[in-house]
Amino acid sequence: MRKLTFTVLTSIIMVVGAAAANAQEGDGSAGQRLFQQRCGTCHQIATPRNGIGPNLQGVVGRAAGSVEGFNYSPSLRNSGITWGPETLETFLVNPGAMVRGTRMTQRFNKADERDAIIKFLATR
Repeated sequence: MRKLTFTVLTSIIMVVGAAAANAQEGDGSAGQRLFQQRCGTCHQIATPRNGIGPNLQGVVGRAAGSVEGFNYSPSLRNSGITWGPETLETFLVNPGAMVRGTRMTQRFNKADERDAIIKFLATR
């Protein structure tokens, strides 16, 4: 009986823990944290100020190379890309393969991290 009770309690704890983790993922906190860790050195999201990279406020739906005051590479400025989840996904995997001559070199190898960052950006 003790073993059964222990097994049931362990299962309940695991389910509650997984639900809490999923709730955190759903609220964008994972994407925000990843953005700050992986992108925040070069890109701003809280302010329209450009840094090493252009600010990313409203990036989803925006034409690539269009933030005023930022010195883009000619290849990105003339790429004809409009940023959306699919184009951001491709770009984040390998920016140089998508846009030869871009100055962005940071790659994001983990699909779940790319997805979380893109979802976060879509809310800003």
